[in-house]
Amino acid sequence: MNRGRPTQQKREREKARRERQQRKQARNAEAKARRAAAAPRTVSEEDPDIAGIRPGPQPSPWED
Repeated sequence: MNRGRPTQQKREREKARRERQQRKQARNAEAKARRAAAAPRTVSEEDPDIAGIRPGPQPSPWED
């Protein structure tokens, strides 16, 4: 038993996909504009996560 072509369903799926794509493009454009308007980050020489760490054994954080 063959079904008829699901053209209506396909049309609705494609319409929903186009709408999702448009929302995504709008979201991406908004994010790009927000990034462009934001103040530029300062570039420092030292990574704040590893600031103050020197090569070799580190002092214990529990000892004074």
